[in-house]
Amino acid sequence: MTALFPTGRSGMTKIAVGRWRDDKSDPMQVVSGPIGREKVHYQAPEAKRIPLEMRVFLKWFNNPQAIDPVLAAGLAHLWFVTIHPFEDGNGRMARAIADMALARSEKSTQRFYSMPAQIRQERNAYYEMLEKTQKGGLDITPWLEWFLGCLDRAIDGAEHILTGIFHKAHFWEAHTHKPFNERQRAIINRLFDDFEGKLTSSKWAKLANCSQDTALRDIDDLVKCGVLVKEPGGGRSTSYALADPWIR
Repeated sequence: MTALFPTGRSGMTKIAVGRWRDDKSDPMQVVSGPIGREKVHYQAPEAKRIPLEMRVFLKWFNNPQAIDPVLAAGLAHLWFVTIHPFEDGNGRMARAIADMALARSEKSTQRFYSMPAQIRQERNAYYEMLEKTQKGGLDITPWLEWFLGCLDRAIDGAEHILTGIFHKAHFWEAHTHKPFNERQRAIINRLFDDFEGKLTSSKWAKLANCSQDTALRDIDDLVKCGVLVKEPGGGRSTSYALADPWIR
């Protein structure tokens, strides 16, 4: 926790770092909305319950589980963030705990996907599911279904990124001795990195900060050596794309 809040503050608010929260001011609530019209999403257990709740949680977390370890990761995340033991940083700690549990399930400290990053991408759905679960009954099946779906999307996203990395590496290995200029190298790398829209000579000139004529010469050179191809359709503005086998 000290690493999360090295100044002892969360924004402008001074907090107790590395200690359980207390309820000296108000009950711990997760709220949103403008002052005077706040919406309470969740009210955490009373502070006096935290020591016991955390002892039970840590005993469970640090001992072999009777359930699938991936489900245990989802349960650990929900359990910790529901206890909400700290004044701030509970969500980040919960994501780190789930990540640790997933690492245990795979018996490896190295993974090519990031569950915390995926949760941040889906934070609206994440908070909505948390609220429904914490305000509901004891059935946490919908939460676990969402958690597993999020994990699946994290893995799919990592596979997409790795595929792009492998394609790019293979391309540059195959063209080690090709005398591409710096503009061509920069644009080719952009094309491998989820380039948005169509590549035209005008867009090339803008991205490479060069003239239209220079852009056309750069493109024609890549077309002749088989790196780029003209896309079908033509029209007023010819567009280009990476040629097979370089396209993903």
